[in-house]
Amino acid sequence: MNKSLQDGVQYARSLKAVVDRKNEIVCGICPPYVFLKDICAALEGSAVCVAAQNMHSQSNGAFTGEVAAPMLKEVGCSHVLIGHSERRHIFGEDDFFINEKVKKAISFELVPILCIGETLEERETGNTKDVVLRQLKNGLLSIDTEILESVILAYEPVWAIGTGRTALPEQANEVHSFIRTSLSEDYGENVAKKLSILYGGSVKAENTRALIKQPEIDGLLVGGASLELESFLKIFEVVLGC
Repeated sequence: MNKSLQDGVQYARSLKAVVDRKNEIVCGICPPYVFLKDICAALEGSAVCVAAQNMHSQSNGAFTGEVAAPMLKEVGCSHVLIGHSERRHIFGEDDFFINEKVKKAISFELVPILCIGETLEERETGNTKDVVLRQLKNGLLSIDTEILESVILAYEPVWAIGTGRTALPEQANEVHSFIRTSLSEDYGENVAKKLSILYGGSVKAENTRALIKQPEIDGLLVGGASLELESFLKIFEVVLGC
């Protein structure tokens, strides 16, 4: 929950001016619901994707305060975050509710960005892989191999979000490799190789190069460092230089 509408639209326009000149990477932003229509309009025809921060698992109905996939599609979104750690740990969303959202997003041709990751307690007790595997398998439950390429994964260790702590590049790459190996076992190596796995967790310009150089990290899910355009563009430029 950040920025005013005016600030958000100006941010989008400024970002568009830079990204449209550099089409080597995919870039997107995730504004609050109430700004989506205006920001989608400001970015129409540009190389910047727009994702919603969340959505409900149903297409319509009496779910006060929620937003449905066809609504997001209608205002111009192409992607949607699903299962972000704050949705899981603050709002209590479980794996199976998240799975229903993933399937619903795909049915409306929205690209789901499925977030998975462990808490500090889970890491310290040696349960990282168990937690990540459970969230991965449950999040992708009943999704056919031929449409799995419609999904983007994001590994975000909860203990490294907004804390200033970042998983060491090698730690992050190890989990990404574990995720890809699991996908390969379930869906085949070709599918696993094509799937994008992002890393999110206190990403900033200073650690971007080391993270993006890791062989299993395909991109970044940037949080606080994206709030100011200048710091976000620094990350963008580092990625372009890698």
